[in-house]
Amino acid sequence: MEFNEYELQRLFGHEAAEDEDPQRLKDYYFKSKVYSQVVNDLPLRIIVGHKGIGKSALFQVAIDEETENKRLTVLIKPDDIIGIGEDTDDFLKLIRDWKIGINAIITQKALTSFGMLFEGWRGKLNQYGGTALDFLSSTLKLEDKVSLTASKEAILRDFLKNNKISVYIDDLDRGWQGRKHDIQRISALLNAVRDISTENRGIYFRVSLRSDVYYLARTSDESTDKTEGSVIWYSWTNHEILVLLVKRIESYFGREVDEAELLKKHQLELMRYLAPIIEEKFTGKGHWRDAPMYRVLMSLIRKRPRDLVKLLTLAGREAKTKDAERITTNHLENIFEEYSQGRLQDTINEYRSELPEIEKLILGMRPTKIQRKASQGYVYTTDQLLKKIKAIEEQGKYRWANRNQVDTKELAAFLYKINFITARKQIPTGIDRKYFEENRYLSNKFIEFGYDWEVHPAYRWALQPEDPMQIFNELELSSS
Repeated sequence: MEFNEYELQRLFGHEAAEDEDPQRLKDYYFKSKVYSQVVNDLPLRIIVGHKGIGKSALFQVAIDEETENKRLTVLIKPDDIIGIGEDTDDFLKLIRDWKIGINAIITQKALTSFGMLFEGWRGKLNQYGGTALDFLSSTLKLEDKVSLTASKEAILRDFLKNNKISVYIDDLDRGWQGRKHDIQRISALLNAVRDISTENRGIYFRVSLRSDVYYLARTSDESTDKTEGSVIWYSWTNHEILVLLVKRIESYFGREVDEAELLKKHQLELMRYLAPIIEEKFTGKGHWRDAPMYRVLMSLIRKRPRDLVKLLTLAGREAKTKDAERITTNHLENIFEEYSQGRLQDTINEYRSELPEIEKLILGMRPTKIQRKASQGYVYTTDQLLKKIKAIEEQGKYRWANRNQVDTKELAAFLYKINFITARKQIPTGIDRKYFEENRYLSNKFIEFGYDWEVHPAYRWALQPEDPMQIFNELELSSS
């Protein structure tokens, strides 16, 4: 391997799906169980997940697949909705503005895709009560087509026959600040798309929201309980992420793989597919010595594909500087601090809108000198964790973005919710790490269920850059 920038991106994939080469994305994309839950003929699907979980990638692949199946698809991005609902705080008017705005965007994008946008279209849309589906089905005619490609003509024929449109609304968290008006706009949008899909059988909405954005909207507006049944939480297992990596590498070398068969394989078998790229065992010191490399990789990511892409891309760049043809333990060790700092900053950026002083809280979780001496800096019983947080609170109490004060147990629940801490239990094969269960996402209560707690390994080098060797000596790897 030559780990130059072009090959690294081709090998591991682009961090942002929208910037990925469409054919390459299609070649390596791994469809998890969530895909079929989102892409179907149900009127509203709201996909919720952490940043870097793969929401945009799913949408890109789904749009491509539906287009191939002759379905008319529309993608709505933040640039398309600038100005909608900006001039009012009246919630009912906000919903009405969103319904008018979304119908207009769908209409304009559909007409444009067929080369049939005409002067006065907006006035004519108003004659149909602003309803995009009725207007398009009555206005679009095959005989009016303007030199359409065969594929576009097939999509037009299918629409005129079945009256179905799939509308994808993505990347709404761009520029998100978590202000009261921001939350109101998102809540109104969810109400609006629910109303449109109910009133117009044939429009299928797929909306992606970052988990913190959904949380604030859901807990600030009781009307969003009507859309709760349409929410799909996007999550991965470590095994699925390892299969995802295998598929990327195999497709890079032009080899076909069967996803179902890969999922049945043990992770040790999957590691053999990675052998041309990265050595199979970690040869460093501490608990990690001679561990299978897949356990090291899976211990360092927060069950987010983007974490793995970032980790291996950094390691690949380090291998390039050493003129190496394969990623080794030494390359990984050299980039752990940079990787860790990036994940820490990601978390601060992602959740600052919910807890403005998140950076102070997280940095306060650094182990003290006494804790480092006793090798107790990152693993806590419940009592020890609450005691640690109370010590941080002595420097000043914390408040949510809405200015309500946060108590100690709420801060512990928040750290668990954002995956800064995980629940842990020692089992014969290693550490069993439990992440926050999405069906409890709406609870701010800290519930003990027989596990201890630990700061996720991804953050430790950023919290303790002065003594990385101690991290290797203390950190136990995940069981899988």
